[in-house]
Amino acid sequence: MKHAQRHTSAGGEKDALLSNVALLYYGEGLTQGEIARRFKISRATVVNMLRECREKGIVEIQVDGALLAASSLSRDLCARYGLEDVYVASGEAAPSAGGRAENLPLVARVAAMAVLDIAEAGDRIGVAWGETIAAMAKAMPRAPMSDIEVCQLIGSKDSDRVPASEICAIEVANKLGADCFTLHAPGIVSTVALAEAFRSEPTIRTQLARLADLDLTIASVGNVADDTHLVTAGMATPAALHTARQAGCVGIYCCRYIDADGNDMPLEPQERIIAASIDNLKTARKRLLVVCGADRLQATRAAINGSLVTHLVVDEPLASALLAME
Repeated sequence: MKHAQRHTSAGGEKDALLSNVALLYYGEGLTQGEIARRFKISRATVVNMLRECREKGIVEIQVDGALLAASSLSRDLCARYGLEDVYVASGEAAPSAGGRAENLPLVARVAAMAVLDIAEAGDRIGVAWGETIAAMAKAMPRAPMSDIEVCQLIGSKDSDRVPASEICAIEVANKLGADCFTLHAPGIVSTVALAEAFRSEPTIRTQLARLADLDLTIASVGNVADDTHLVTAGMATPAALHTARQAGCVGIYCCRYIDADGNDMPLEPQERIIAASIDNLKTARKRLLVVCGADRLQATRAAINGSLVTHLVVDEPLASALLAME
Protein backbone atom coordinates (compact mmCIF):
# COMPACT_ATOMS: atom_id res chain seq x y z
CA MET A 1 0.00 0.00 0.00
CA LYS A 2 1.22 3.47 -0.80
CA HIS A 3 0.53 6.14 1.77
CA ALA A 4 0.82 9.91 1.53
CA GLN A 5 1.08 12.02 4.66
CA ARG A 6 -1.06 15.15 4.80
CA HIS A 7 -0.89 17.47 7.80
CA THR A 8 -3.53 19.74 9.26
CA SER A 9 -3.23 22.31 12.01
CA ALA A 10 -6.24 20.92 13.87
CA GLY A 11 -5.71 18.15 16.34
CA GLY A 12 -2.03 18.96 16.97
CA GLU A 13 -0.56 16.25 19.14
CA LYS A 14 -3.44 13.85 18.52
CA ASP A 15 -2.87 14.06 14.77
CA ALA A 16 0.83 13.37 15.33
CA LEU A 17 -0.07 10.21 17.26
CA LEU A 18 -2.53 9.16 14.56
CA SER A 19 0.19 9.69 11.95
CA ASN A 20 2.58 7.44 13.86
CA VAL A 21 -0.02 4.67 14.03
CA ALA A 22 -0.70 5.06 10.30
CA LEU A 23 3.02 4.83 9.52
CA LEU A 24 3.25 1.54 11.40
CA TYR A 25 0.19 0.05 9.73
CA TYR A 26 0.51 1.31 6.17
CA GLY A 27 4.26 1.89 5.95
CA GLU A 28 5.81 -0.85 8.08
CA GLY A 29 3.14 -3.50 7.50
CA LEU A 30 2.51 -4.24 11.20
CA THR A 31 -0.77 -5.84 12.20
CA GLN A 32 -3.33 -4.04 14.33
CA GLY A 33 -2.49 -6.37 17.20
CA GLU A 34 1.23 -5.59 16.95
CA ILE A 35 0.51 -1.86 16.94
CA ALA A 36 -1.74 -2.25 19.97
CA ARG A 37 1.07 -3.96 21.89
CA ARG A 38 3.59 -1.28 20.90
CA PHE A 39 1.39 1.58 22.06
CA LYS A 40 -0.08 -0.39 24.99
CA ILE A 41 -3.65 0.17 23.80
CA SER A 42 -6.45 -2.17 22.74
CA ARG A 43 -6.81 -3.49 19.21
CA ALA A 44 -10.23 -1.85 19.03
CA THR A 45 -8.58 1.51 19.73
CA VAL A 46 -6.15 0.92 16.87
CA VAL A 47 -9.03 0.13 14.52
CA ASN A 48 -10.76 3.37 15.51
CA MET A 49 -7.54 5.38 15.11
CA LEU A 50 -6.95 4.01 11.60
CA ARG A 51 -10.52 4.84 10.63
CA GLU A 52 -10.03 8.38 11.98
CA CYS A 53 -6.82 8.69 9.93
CA ARG A 54 -8.76 7.94 6.77
CA GLU A 55 -11.66 10.21 7.69
CA LYS A 56 -9.34 13.14 8.46
CA GLY A 57 -7.28 12.62 5.33
CA ILE A 58 -4.12 11.99 7.34
CA VAL A 59 -3.52 9.07 4.99
CA GLU A 60 -4.61 8.50 1.42
CA ILE A 61 -4.27 4.96 0.12
CA GLN A 62 -3.37 4.00 -3.43
CA VAL A 63 -2.33 0.63 -4.78
CA ASP A 64 1.41 0.53 -5.42
CA GLY A 65 3.15 -2.80 -5.01
CA ALA A 66 6.63 -1.27 -5.11
CA LEU A 67 6.40 -0.17 -1.49
CA LEU A 68 5.47 -3.60 -0.19
CA ALA A 69 9.22 -4.27 0.00
CA ALA A 70 9.61 -1.78 2.86
CA SER A 71 8.70 -4.21 5.64
CA SER A 72 10.96 -6.91 4.17
CA LEU A 73 13.81 -4.38 4.22
CA SER A 74 13.38 -4.18 7.97
CA ARG A 75 13.48 -7.95 8.42
CA ASP A 76 16.44 -8.34 6.08
CA LEU A 77 18.45 -5.65 7.85
CA CYS A 78 17.76 -7.22 11.23
CA ALA A 79 19.00 -10.57 9.95
CA ARG A 80 22.00 -9.11 8.13
CA TYR A 81 23.33 -6.98 10.99
CA GLY A 82 21.99 -8.76 14.07
CA LEU A 83 19.76 -5.86 15.11
CA GLU A 84 16.74 -6.16 17.37
CA ASP A 85 14.51 -3.96 15.22
CA VAL A 86 14.76 -1.72 12.15
CA TYR A 87 12.24 0.96 11.22
CA VAL A 88 12.34 1.94 7.55
CA ALA A 89 10.82 5.31 6.67
CA SER A 90 9.35 4.77 3.23
CA GLY A 91 6.80 6.45 1.00
CA GLU A 92 6.52 9.38 -1.37
CA ALA A 93 8.90 11.39 0.82
CA ALA A 94 11.72 8.93 0.22
CA PRO A 95 11.62 7.79 -3.41
CA SER A 96 15.33 7.70 -4.23
CA ALA A 97 18.86 8.18 -3.03
CA GLY A 98 19.72 11.61 -1.68
CA GLY A 99 17.03 14.13 -0.84
CA ARG A 100 17.96 14.34 2.84
CA ALA A 101 16.04 17.59 3.37
CA GLU A 102 12.88 16.03 1.91
CA ASN A 103 13.29 12.73 3.74
CA LEU A 104 14.17 14.01 7.21
CA PRO A 105 10.63 14.93 8.36
CA LEU A 106 9.38 11.41 7.63
CA VAL A 107 12.42 9.82 9.29
CA ALA A 108 11.85 12.04 12.33
CA ARG A 109 8.22 10.92 12.63
CA VAL A 110 9.18 7.26 12.35
CA ALA A 111 11.93 7.78 14.94
CA ALA A 112 9.43 9.41 17.29
CA MET A 113 7.27 6.32 16.94
CA ALA A 114 10.28 4.09 17.58
CA VAL A 115 11.10 5.88 20.84
CA LEU A 116 7.58 5.26 22.12
CA ASP A 117 7.95 1.62 21.12
CA ILE A 118 11.38 1.05 22.70
CA ALA A 119 11.24 3.15 25.88
CA GLU A 120 9.91 1.45 29.00
CA ALA A 121 8.90 2.56 32.47
CA GLY A 122 11.96 2.93 34.66
CA ASP A 123 14.37 3.69 31.80
CA ARG A 124 17.20 6.18 31.98
CA ILE A 125 17.46 7.63 28.47
CA GLY A 126 20.43 9.46 27.00
CA VAL A 127 19.63 11.96 24.23
CA ALA A 128 22.23 13.28 21.78
CA TRP A 129 22.19 16.41 19.62
CA GLY A 130 21.95 17.35 15.93
CA GLU A 131 19.48 18.05 13.15
CA THR A 132 18.07 14.53 13.12
CA ILE A 133 17.57 14.26 16.88
CA ALA A 134 16.10 17.76 17.09
CA ALA A 135 13.59 16.89 14.34
CA MET A 136 12.69 13.63 16.09
CA ALA A 137 12.16 15.38 19.43
CA LYS A 138 9.88 17.94 17.82
CA ALA A 139 7.86 15.19 16.08
CA MET A 140 7.20 13.21 19.27
CA PRO A 141 3.64 13.32 20.57
CA ARG A 142 3.07 13.67 24.30
CA ALA A 143 3.10 10.16 25.74
CA PRO A 144 3.91 10.27 29.47
CA MET A 145 5.62 7.21 30.97
CA SER A 146 6.24 6.44 34.62
CA ASP A 147 9.62 6.67 36.32
CA ILE A 148 11.59 7.88 33.27
CA GLU A 149 14.81 9.90 33.35
CA VAL A 150 16.23 11.74 30.33
CA CYS A 151 19.89 12.77 30.30
CA GLN A 152 21.74 15.16 28.01
CA LEU A 153 24.65 13.31 26.33
CA ILE A 154 26.58 16.32 24.99
CA GLY A 155 27.44 19.51 26.89
CA SER A 156 25.79 22.79 26.01
CA LYS A 157 26.39 24.03 22.45
CA ASP A 158 24.36 25.67 19.75
CA SER A 159 24.82 26.15 16.03
CA ASP A 160 23.24 27.83 13.03
CA ARG A 161 21.55 24.53 12.17
CA VAL A 162 20.22 23.37 15.52
CA PRO A 163 19.15 24.93 18.85
CA ALA A 164 21.29 24.35 21.93
CA SER A 165 22.09 20.72 22.67
CA GLU A 166 20.15 20.68 25.94
CA ILE A 167 16.94 21.53 24.04
CA CYS A 168 16.82 18.05 22.51
CA ALA A 169 16.94 16.35 25.91
CA ILE A 170 14.48 18.80 27.46
CA GLU A 171 11.95 18.35 24.65
CA VAL A 172 12.11 14.54 24.80
CA ALA A 173 11.72 14.69 28.58
CA ASN A 174 8.71 16.98 28.28
CA LYS A 175 7.04 14.67 25.75
CA LEU A 176 7.58 11.63 27.99
CA GLY A 177 6.73 13.42 31.23
CA ALA A 178 10.22 12.55 32.47
CA ASP A 179 12.75 14.05 34.84
CA CYS A 180 15.48 15.77 32.82
CA PHE A 181 19.15 15.89 33.80
CA THR A 182 21.03 18.42 31.71
CA LEU A 183 24.82 18.50 31.50
CA HIS A 184 25.99 21.71 33.19
CA ALA A 185 29.10 22.21 31.09
CA PRO A 186 30.02 23.51 27.63
CA GLY A 187 30.09 20.97 24.83
CA ILE A 188 33.66 21.99 24.09
CA VAL A 189 36.24 24.19 25.85
CA SER A 190 39.42 25.90 24.71
CA THR A 191 42.04 23.63 26.30
CA VAL A 192 42.45 20.05 27.45
CA ALA A 193 43.34 21.28 30.94
CA LEU A 194 40.12 23.25 31.17
CA ALA A 195 38.12 20.22 30.02
CA GLU A 196 39.73 18.12 32.74
CA ALA A 197 38.92 20.81 35.29
CA PHE A 198 35.26 20.84 34.24
CA ARG A 199 35.06 17.04 34.44
CA SER A 200 36.51 17.08 37.95
CA GLU A 201 33.88 19.48 39.28
CA PRO A 202 31.64 17.47 41.65
CA THR A 203 28.35 18.42 39.95
CA ILE A 204 29.61 17.65 36.45
CA ARG A 205 31.39 14.50 37.61
CA THR A 206 28.07 13.25 39.02
CA GLN A 207 26.25 14.10 35.79
CA LEU A 208 28.84 12.32 33.65
CA ALA A 209 28.73 9.28 35.94
CA ARG A 210 24.98 9.08 35.32
CA LEU A 211 25.76 8.62 31.61
CA ALA A 212 27.62 5.40 32.41
CA ASP A 213 24.36 3.77 33.53
CA LEU A 214 21.88 4.28 30.69
CA ASP A 215 19.09 1.95 29.58
CA LEU A 216 18.47 3.62 26.21
CA THR A 217 20.52 5.93 24.00
CA ILE A 218 18.99 8.03 21.21
CA ALA A 219 21.56 9.34 18.75
CA SER A 220 22.41 9.86 15.11
CA VAL A 221 25.67 9.57 13.21
CA GLY A 222 27.23 12.13 10.90
CA ASN A 223 29.47 11.70 7.90
CA VAL A 224 32.91 13.27 7.58
CA ALA A 225 32.19 15.64 4.69
CA ASP A 226 33.55 19.17 4.97
CA ASP A 227 30.13 20.49 6.01
CA THR A 228 29.56 17.96 8.79
CA HIS A 229 27.86 19.44 11.85
CA LEU A 230 30.95 19.08 14.06
CA VAL A 231 32.67 21.63 11.81
CA THR A 232 29.75 23.96 11.10
CA ALA A 233 29.02 24.14 14.85
CA GLY A 234 32.58 25.31 15.43
CA MET A 235 33.64 22.27 17.46
CA ALA A 236 36.28 21.05 14.98
CA THR A 237 38.30 22.90 12.38
CA PRO A 238 38.38 21.77 8.75
CA ALA A 239 42.06 20.93 9.25
CA ALA A 240 41.31 18.74 12.26
CA LEU A 241 38.56 16.94 10.33
CA HIS A 242 40.94 16.36 7.42
CA THR A 243 43.48 14.83 9.80
CA ALA A 244 40.80 12.56 11.25
CA ARG A 245 39.75 11.42 7.77
CA GLN A 246 43.38 10.67 6.91
CA ALA A 247 43.61 8.57 10.07
CA GLY A 248 40.58 6.49 9.06
CA CYS A 249 37.61 8.33 10.56
CA VAL A 250 34.37 7.49 8.70
CA GLY A 251 31.74 8.87 11.06
CA ILE A 252 30.94 11.18 13.95
CA TYR A 253 28.81 9.77 16.77
CA CYS A 254 27.85 12.02 19.70
CA CYS A 255 30.63 14.42 18.67
CA ARG A 256 33.15 11.54 18.75
CA TYR A 257 35.20 10.39 15.77
CA ILE A 258 34.75 6.69 14.96
CA ASP A 259 36.62 4.45 12.54
CA ALA A 260 35.10 1.78 10.27
CA ASP A 261 34.83 -0.62 13.22
CA GLY A 262 33.10 1.95 15.40
CA ASN A 263 36.13 2.50 17.62
CA ASP A 264 36.68 5.85 19.33
CA MET A 265 39.46 7.91 17.75
CA PRO A 266 41.01 10.29 20.34
CA LEU A 267 42.03 13.02 17.89
CA GLU A 268 41.61 16.80 18.11
CA PRO A 269 39.24 18.10 19.43
CA GLN A 270 38.08 14.97 21.25
CA GLU A 271 39.89 15.63 24.54
CA ARG A 272 38.30 19.10 24.72
CA ILE A 273 34.75 17.81 24.28
CA ILE A 274 32.58 17.23 27.34
CA ALA A 275 30.13 14.48 26.50
CA ALA A 276 29.35 10.82 27.09
CA SER A 277 32.16 8.52 26.06
CA ILE A 278 31.84 5.82 23.42
CA ASP A 279 32.33 3.22 26.14
CA ASN A 280 29.44 4.75 28.12
CA LEU A 281 27.18 4.60 25.09
CA LYS A 282 28.01 0.97 24.29
CA THR A 283 26.91 -0.20 27.73
CA ALA A 284 23.27 0.88 27.31
CA ARG A 285 21.14 -2.21 26.72
CA LYS A 286 19.03 -0.42 24.05
CA ARG A 287 20.81 1.79 21.52
CA LEU A 288 18.61 3.61 19.00
CA LEU A 289 20.35 5.11 15.96
CA VAL A 290 18.37 7.47 13.72
CA VAL A 291 19.94 8.26 10.34
CA CYS A 292 18.71 10.01 7.20
CA GLY A 293 20.63 10.05 3.94
CA ALA A 294 22.60 7.51 1.93
CA ASP A 295 25.65 9.78 2.27
CA ARG A 296 25.85 8.45 5.84
CA LEU A 297 26.20 4.84 4.69
CA GLN A 298 29.78 4.29 5.86
CA ALA A 299 29.13 6.09 9.13
CA THR A 300 26.01 4.01 9.82
CA ARG A 301 27.82 0.76 9.07
CA ALA A 302 30.65 1.83 11.39
CA ALA A 303 28.22 2.52 14.25
CA ILE A 304 26.66 -0.91 13.76
CA ASN A 305 30.09 -2.55 13.64
CA GLY A 306 31.02 -0.81 16.88
CA SER A 307 28.02 -2.18 18.81
CA LEU A 308 26.49 1.28 19.08
CA VAL A 309 23.15 0.15 17.61
CA THR A 310 20.47 -2.32 18.66
CA HIS A 311 17.54 -0.49 17.04
CA LEU A 312 17.81 1.45 13.78
CA VAL A 313 15.66 4.06 12.01
CA VAL A 314 16.66 4.84 8.42
CA ASP A 315 15.14 6.12 5.21
CA GLU A 316 14.54 3.65 2.40
CA PRO A 317 17.56 4.64 0.25
CA LEU A 318 19.92 4.14 3.18
CA ALA A 319 18.24 0.85 4.11
CA SER A 320 18.73 -0.45 0.57
CA ALA A 321 22.35 0.75 0.51
CA LEU A 322 23.09 -1.05 3.79
CA LEU A 323 21.75 -4.29 2.36
CA ALA A 324 23.80 -3.85 -0.81
CA MET A 325 27.11 -3.46 1.05
CA GLU A 326 29.64 -6.24 0.70
